[in-house]
Amino acid sequence: MQTTLVMTLIGPDRTGLVEAVASIVADHGGNWLESRMSRLGGEFAGILRVEVPADKKSTLLDAVQKISGLRVIIGAGEPPAVSLKNARESKIEIIGQDRPGIVREISAALARAGVNVEEFTSDVTSSAMSGEQMFKASARVQLPEHCNISALKKELEEIAADLFVEVSFVE
Repeated sequence: MQTTLVMTLIGPDRTGLVEAVASIVADHGGNWLESRMSRLGGEFAGILRVEVPADKKSTLLDAVQKISGLRVIIGAGEPPAVSLKNARESKIEIIGQDRPGIVREISAALARAGVNVEEFTSDVTSSAMSGEQMFKASARVQLPEHCNISALKKELEEIAADLFVEVSFVE
């Protein structure tokens, strides 16, 4: 019998961390299903979902938690509690001058509309022309069947105008 685990890994970035985790998963008969990993501010941050034989779960967890300097949080990879079977996938892109509150305002509007954020990436970079700090983000979202897309687009446009950013919504 297989069991699914979701592991969050955080620690000082160094060569070989991903290989160390991958080796432990493979050595315990596990299968690496999906992951998102990145270097943020000198720290390694990753989340991964693996499948492992149930009788090897404890030893795999013990081995991963022994990797030097790595903090590990383990969760069960259970199916989502909320079903979005009739949801439509969409993409939202945001770009504009950086300022506090952009993510909060956009995510609040999405939450009010019942939109689930499946994936979110963001970055602050220096503008090539002016040198100003520019905020860029991309989100893959699931729109529930009952979502009023016109109203959501209007609310996002109003927020964008207040924040001096551009928000594009692609269905």
